[in-house]
Amino acid sequence: MAIKDKYLITGFSGFVSKHFLEYLEQNNIEAEIIGIDVHMPEFNYSNYRSLNCSFETIDLLNKEEVERIINTFKPNYILHLASYSSVAYSWKNPVNSFTNNTNIFLNLIESVRTTGCQCRILSIGSSEEYGNVSEKDLPLKEDQVLHPISPYAVARVSQEMLSKVYCTSYGLDIVMTRSFNHIGAGQKDVFVVPSFAKQLINLKKDHTSKKELFTGDTTIVRDFIDVKDVVNAYYLLFQKGKKGEIYNICSGKGTSLNEVISILTELLNIDITHTINPDLVRPNDNKIIIGCNQKIMNDTGWSCKIPLNQSLQEIIADLNK
Repeated sequence: MAIKDKYLITGFSGFVSKHFLEYLEQNNIEAEIIGIDVHMPEFNYSNYRSLNCSFETIDLLNKEEVERIINTFKPNYILHLASYSSVAYSWKNPVNSFTNNTNIFLNLIESVRTTGCQCRILSIGSSEEYGNVSEKDLPLKEDQVLHPISPYAVARVSQEMLSKVYCTSYGLDIVMTRSFNHIGAGQKDVFVVPSFAKQLINLKKDHTSKKELFTGDTTIVRDFIDVKDVVNAYYLLFQKGKKGEIYNICSGKGTSLNEVISILTELLNIDITHTINPDLVRPNDNKIIIGCNQKIMNDTGWSCKIPLNQSLQEIIADLNK
């Protein structure tokens, strides 16, 4: 009987984890999974045919508990999704955002080191690490000099630097990502695209004549990628990524937030007025982020398949449930 792969997933209760499980299930990949999070998952993790999932409420700041679960479960793969992943949150709570995101990762990799667990760790980073760049640097490649400009981004760069230290000094098998703005069904509306979609759906339902959308700066350009393409990339990096390497996970296309609003209003068939709320404008924000995905394509055979319009349609459908 074939031995199933064993995955430890941190941040199990979040948006990306559920999509990763669905990717494994849809591709008939048999696996044993333990999810850990400080919050109980709101989805049913016990109804998969190919997956044997269990869950434990664990705070990654509790190093003894992290060591215990790694030592007893002995995963082949660790998908580290846990974080305070909102840039806006990091501006309002910089100390908590930075110390949590950095220390939970350090506890995790130190526990792998001390227990001697032989596993591959996928360290999830962010395109926010690049900071403000000039258009001549686009599309951004993995060797671009980093200039993080938010507390969240600084924490992600720190996580990446720790990964490199533990790879080179302790021999841990860590693959790093810089994951660009991923979107899809189930994402919380603290993030910009589902926030816009939710507001617009509510405006469509509202029978008052003035339909006004309040936003921050919508001239900024982002590289949006569907979460289903992202989890496909994560699986392929576990299988084919190179130890100690960093991979952009992106579409390679830039879209302004104004364009996103335009597509959403067209899909919803709604006319609105658009007002900038100064309280929603961040102290400093990357003006344009577009990535190059050639490296992950070359090393794993991955490609970005889902167009932005389809992602936005699925977000609307999910919010209308």
